[in-house]
Amino acid sequence: MKVILVNGSPHEKGSTYTSLCETAKALNDSGIETEIFWLGIDPLAGCIGCGSCGKTGKCFRNDKVNELSEKLDGADGFVFGSPVHYASASGALTAFMDRLFMSAGSKMRGKPAAAVVSCRRGGASAAFDQINKYFTINAMPIVSSQYWNQVHGNNADEVCQDEEGMQTLRILGKNMAWLIKCIKLGKDNGITMPELEAKIKTNYIR
Repeated sequence: MKVILVNGSPHEKGSTYTSLCETAKALNDSGIETEIFWLGIDPLAGCIGCGSCGKTGKCFRNDKVNELSEKLDGADGFVFGSPVHYASASGALTAFMDRLFMSAGSKMRGKPAAAVVSCRRGGASAAFDQINKYFTINAMPIVSSQYWNQVHGNNADEVCQDEEGMQTLRILGKNMAWLIKCIKLGKDNGITMPELEAKIKTNYIR
């Protein structure tokens, strides 16, 4: 069993990474393998709505989106982490998630997910909310903790001093491990995802 944790910060080993590591350690301690996937610092384009991924199964831009897409089948859960930029997830993570969920959302359907955000002071709940919306539109169970999954600090050292925040992230890891194991047990006993209905799209202007 494996969880992929996506680091949406331009800083490879800053506050967001420190946060994800705390959750990853709790997952490891519960017997779950983890991988931290960093988006890097190269520009990530947003989705242009061309629809080519619907025909080919991948985005026409051969970048980090397709790189992660190839790993999705081997993962049982996901954590998407981001610094808070103007009360939102980072621009890189937003563009990344737009394209990943458009091109490969079916590979994540039914798998537990969680958002983790790191901020200096404010805007955490808005960014947290934004990331969670991707999961609710894709039939992904959202894993919770004892509080919203956020830490405060201007750098990695300060984040480590946020004792409540770090505890929240540890409990998140334990809760995700528990849910992943419950889902596996269900599958082993013949319980499967509900069958998909043909999607109905209602346009408001005709």
